Amino acid sequence: MAHAVDAPPQTPIEPVTEVLHGIEITDPYRWLEDQNSTRTRKWLEEQTAYTRAYFDAIPDRERIRTRVAELLALKEVISEPWNVGDRYFFLKRQEGWEQPVIVMRDGLFGPETVLVDPAQRGSGNSTAVSIATISQDGRFLAYSVRQGGTDHSALEILDVQQRTVLLDRLADGLCTGFAFSPDGSGFYYSHHKLNDLRPNYRAAFWHRFGTKPSEDEVVFFAGEEPNLFLGILHSHEAELLAYAVFSTGKFCRTSIYLHRAEASKAAAPMLLLHEIEGCFVPFFVRGRLLAYTDLAAPNFRIVSIDVNDADPKHWRDIVSESDRRIQGFAAAGDQIFVTFADRFSTRIEAFDLDGKAKQDIPVPLYGTVNLVNRTTSTEKLFYDYTSISEPASLCCYDTRTKEVLIWGEKDLAFDPSLIEIDEVVYTSKDGTSVPLLLAARKGLLHSGPQPTFLTGYGGFGSCVTPQFTAFATFLMEQGFLFAVPALRGGSELGEQWHRAGKGGNRKNSFDDFIAAAEWLTSKGRSTAGRIAIGGGSNAGLLVGAAITQRPDLFRASICLGPLLDMTRYHLFDFAAGWVDEYGSPDDEQDFLSLLSYSPYHRVLDGTAYPAVLFISGDADTRCNPMHTRKMAARLQAATSSGHPILLDYKPAWGHTPVQPLSTKIDALTERLAFICHELGVPVQAGRSL
Repeated sequence: MAHAVDAPPQTPIEPVTEVLHGIEITDPYRWLEDQNSTRTRKWLEEQTAYTRAYFDAIPDRERIRTRVAELLALKEVISEPWNVGDRYFFLKRQEGWEQPVIVMRDGLFGPETVLVDPAQRGSGNSTAVSIATISQDGRFLAYSVRQGGTDHSALEILDVQQRTVLLDRLADGLCTGFAFSPDGSGFYYSHHKLNDLRPNYRAAFWHRFGTKPSEDEVVFFAGEEPNLFLGILHSHEAELLAYAVFSTGKFCRTSIYLHRAEASKAAAPMLLLHEIEGCFVPFFVRGRLLAYTDLAAPNFRIVSIDVNDADPKHWRDIVSESDRRIQGFAAAGDQIFVTFADRFSTRIEAFDLDGKAKQDIPVPLYGTVNLVNRTTSTEKLFYDYTSISEPASLCCYDTRTKEVLIWGEKDLAFDPSLIEIDEVVYTSKDGTSVPLLLAARKGLLHSGPQPTFLTGYGGFGSCVTPQFTAFATFLMEQGFLFAVPALRGGSELGEQWHRAGKGGNRKNSFDDFIAAAEWLTSKGRSTAGRIAIGGGSNAGLLVGAAITQRPDLFRASICLGPLLDMTRYHLFDFAAGWVDEYGSPDDEQDFLSLLSYSPYHRVLDGTAYPAVLFISGDADTRCNPMHTRKMAARLQAATSSGHPILLDYKPAWGHTPVQPLSTKIDALTERLAFICHELGVPVQAGRSL
């Protein structure tokens, strides 16, 4: 049984009342939106001490930590592969290392050289590096340097031949486009620094190596409207630059401008496409302009665009729309590869540049494939494969030999064959059939009520296909049933599945999730007092909606980096760009829909809420941490259950998952300790599958 906890720190109520679209809305904790005020920082210190006291009193934490460390202790993890000629660049984290390093390998399995090691910077183990781009000849490597989980980063350039870091760099900020010039004399970039005096200024600059930033030349000005983003594409073969101007908001539009790669300020870019609606992602392959788009194709297609006749009526399909949404795409050799999700499985299909189907790459059932090519100028296709029982492997498919090779060793700390998987279908509130994936230790899948962890996503057309996590593996080892429904709002069943949970239909996602819990209890797979739920980002909103709509169904929940105040979400950071998915609080009809489920506004005093662990931090600029601060205070004051409402808040925590290994181990340990403790599941030391 969960131990009793002291009362949480008192949070002053200072109501702010406003009338929105004729409705009076009162916010009792508006003052907690000010992240840097002395009062908020003191409140966070008190919340941290309260949460720390809870975890320190759990006796099983060290057993959990030991097992989590074993599950995360793969010999090496390789990611972000780039192939330039006979050289391969990638991130590599060896067993026990806190952060990955950037490595160069001569040949597919040749000798390796460490090019960039964040540990050598002397700035702490929260510093992470990532490959931004590599010049066509492999001489220059541009890489980001990030502190904690922030979305912003600095960008540095390594001369690979000389092994020296150039003085030319981009300051901490957001870089949305970068391309080295073909002659190696400099680079084009689109970037805005933190705290820029003109935060919405969007332009592409030319920087010549060895010159001052103040001398950089503006080669293209995109505009200065909010929610405008500028990307830069480069085709070595066609000697072209493309500027992609994206506008986000209620309607997404993209314009494309072409520029010769050696352009100067005097040569004006040519408008090629003007405000193409919907999702439009352009890319070059062998000098040809292609795009991934949902224009006239809700499930997406890949099209070829003639730069001399770019009228959408004349686009030619390379990969036509089908009954399944294209989830990902990549180019290698003279082929285009696309991935499709079919409920809880992924498949890869291949096409040549004329649209003719080529040999597909076989993938096991109930697995997840992510295409990870970072360049189109390679004969190799790189992709990750993972399943609920297999950590991700980086695979390399040679388009010439048709061979699949695996990079890196997998030293598993358990036997994958001892996990069983089942796929069922249940009925949601409105009668819709929803797929549900179940996984458990062998012999437990159909053996009666089990402690259960239920998760999902249900938004942005994202698919929740099976992936290995130490979190799920540990729970299954301890006898948990792991359950993942394919909620509307995702696209496991096509774009129509996404639209059925989008905007004003968001309620369907929540109903699907709640119906999954009801099905589990009605079929004897679990019981209401032994179901825990969890999710982050959009899934954090899902968790918030579930516990405020049906607190009786759930015993514990983890709510990580969420949106929770849906009447004000668009006022912070980049969230205004998500109104296409959620709707805008500035629109009356959207506002009424958002208010109807906004978790922060559905909290009722005296209600018995489940135990909740909120997770957030100062560095989260996608789902502003004001959501967790206000919601934690509101639930602490309202709940009558006696179950703890905890806030795990760390300044360096952000949406980008770049935490050092030791921090990941600590974080997973505490989340698992919370779930097992609240559900009354004693941790068995040494238990492995």
